[in-house]
Amino acid sequence: MVAAAEDRVASIRAFNRFYTGVIGVLGEGLLDTPYSLTEARVVFELAQCDATELAELRRALGVDAGYLSRMLTRFEGDGTVTRERSSTDGRRQVVGLTKAGRKTFALLDQRAADEVHALLTPLPEDDQRRLVGAMGTIRAVLEDTASDETLVLRPPEPGDFGWIVGHNAAVYADEYHWDETYEALVARIVADHLEHHDPRRERAWIAEVGGERVGAVLCVRKDDDTAQLRLLLVEPGARGRGVGTRLVDECLGFARRAGYSRITLWTNDVLADARRIYERAGFELVEEEPHRSFGHDLVGQIWTRTLRDTSPPP
Repeated sequence: MVAAAEDRVASIRAFNRFYTGVIGVLGEGLLDTPYSLTEARVVFELAQCDATELAELRRALGVDAGYLSRMLTRFEGDGTVTRERSSTDGRRQVVGLTKAGRKTFALLDQRAADEVHALLTPLPEDDQRRLVGAMGTIRAVLEDTASDETLVLRPPEPGDFGWIVGHNAAVYADEYHWDETYEALVARIVADHLEHHDPRRERAWIAEVGGERVGAVLCVRKDDDTAQLRLLLVEPGARGRGVGTRLVDECLGFARRAGYSRITLWTNDVLADARRIYERAGFELVEEEPHRSFGHDLVGQIWTRTLRDTSPPP
């Protein structure tokens, strides 16, 4: 346990060193200006309103009182900020940006945006989404804000089915080392759905958190009485937040409304997280069979659950 903790500390410190280099924090001045990172944070904070109480500014930034006072004295001397007594409480100081200070903020803000654009532009769209999603995960974990983010299920839009194929392939290659034949299978399932699906009895959903795609599922017709749940996917960074459960529940509700009496799915025994979601949703394992697929020896499983009672009345 101690070794694992030390490894995590070392990994985080290594990431910090890497990322500060990426964003240029260790340069002579932040964003090619004479301001340090802390000084730029002060300017950014002050730009959010016309005037800020000194005590509130100190709390928001977590900066030492003496250090902040010296910084503001320098800013006051070069015409960036003004300091005066509060009109409602003479014991309190109020700080605000001058017209020149607003121009400084505009310069810092534009250069910050330009640097982020320059960072993102060489990256493919999927990598940009992964990067932003990973940053959101870090922030959610450290600020405990995950529960405040709204999960939205929506119909697929142009490009979403390509995302389903690509991300299924990438996630299963990374976690289970499945080969390209799995991507081919997913592509065939998606193509068949796009070409032949009946919108009254078949549906697909994309899960989003904070505007980012984090999951997907399809509900397709197996026969007149049976629906099939296919391609349940939850991005690794979004797991443990109820995304998979919501997708499965949505699929069950639709299948019931569409008139199916039961629903089935095919999965593999190595997919333990997905199996737990299916069990909680009332699915039961009805069949298992070993097979060789996707470059591995696997055990395929068929799970089903009843949606409505079809037995004749007594």
